[in-house]
Amino acid sequence: MINRKKVMVVFGTRPEAIKMAPVIQALRQRESIHCQITVTAQHREMLDQVLKLFKIVPDFDLNLMKQGQTLTEITTRALNGLQEIFQRELPDLVLVHGDTTTTFAAALAAFYTQIPIGHVEAGLRTGNKYSPFPEEMNRRLAGVLTDFHFAPTATAQRNLLQEGIPPEKVFVTGNTVVDALLATVKPDYSFLDPEIQAIVNRGESSRMVLVTTHRRENLGEPMRQIYQALQKMLEVFPDTYVVFPVHKNPKVRKVVTEVLGNDPKVFLVEPLDYEPFVNLMARSHLILTDSGGIQEEAPSLGIPVLVVRDTTERPEAVEAGTVSLVGTGYDSVLKELKRLLSSKGAYQKMAAAHNPYGDGHSGERIAKIIIGN
Repeated sequence: MINRKKVMVVFGTRPEAIKMAPVIQALRQRESIHCQITVTAQHREMLDQVLKLFKIVPDFDLNLMKQGQTLTEITTRALNGLQEIFQRELPDLVLVHGDTTTTFAAALAAFYTQIPIGHVEAGLRTGNKYSPFPEEMNRRLAGVLTDFHFAPTATAQRNLLQEGIPPEKVFVTGNTVVDALLATVKPDYSFLDPEIQAIVNRGESSRMVLVTTHRRENLGEPMRQIYQALQKMLEVFPDTYVVFPVHKNPKVRKVVTEVLGNDPKVFLVEPLDYEPFVNLMARSHLILTDSGGIQEEAPSLGIPVLVVRDTTERPEAVEAGTVSLVGTGYDSVLKELKRLLSSKGAYQKMAAAHNPYGDGHSGERIAKIIIGN
């Protein structure tokens, strides 16, 4: 009988589920691995959408989501729940992803149980512990506890080596988000939501600007300035319109509604499931976002991205030219929007830039490395 290695994959949010799906698929294709799935569900509804899409059924579900939960509450409840599961199941490896509170809590619980840790999307850094908050420190703290670092790029690898991580513990794999994206985007995709389909059907005479904002550090005045810049953009460029899946955070919704709620060229829609969202992204002309994942996804689609943040832990896309870091000030955001909407040369330069994040086989690489360890 084959002595199977038990690998427990732990995540709690929609972005983690998307990026772990290709890893789970690759692990489950190998007879030598017994793959278990544990979710904390620190985000419940948005997580469930992705689990259904990728046909992932968790073995364990902590169901932690509570209205108005604080970071401390998420951390302590995740830590207690995960440690209990780890002590009972005793996996050979705990696999975490990225920079969420679940990631840090799972790494700490695994450490307390003396179980080796693998960190997918390891090594991203801004150098500022409060930006993004709390993600920068979640990722760093998990990294200190990690045994196998799956870095998406050479830049991430370099960050880890500079922090003293032994080279034999760092593996450059590409980013699994590219795997998930390429498996989900379809040129003939039809949107089930008739409102979204009608927006997409506006035709090539109009240019869609897709917008997402949710970062804690952007709440309040930064978001207000971003939205005011979008409002001015719509005045200057009559052929543009905005599609904005609005985050469920009431603080985001309040400012969005105040600034953009009455503009006929702004379509405020509910957050979309992953499948329709990436297919909407593929049909956009330009993306304005503070999301980390979109910075990795859009380059695979040839869509320029303006990142409304002061820092990014994903400098590769900026260096490659697929992403522009524009801050949150009204003048700087409007300037970059005008530049890309008025200059075909500037737009094409970004659209044609090389995607630095992978080839769609990252999950497979990670599974092979785990078998070897």
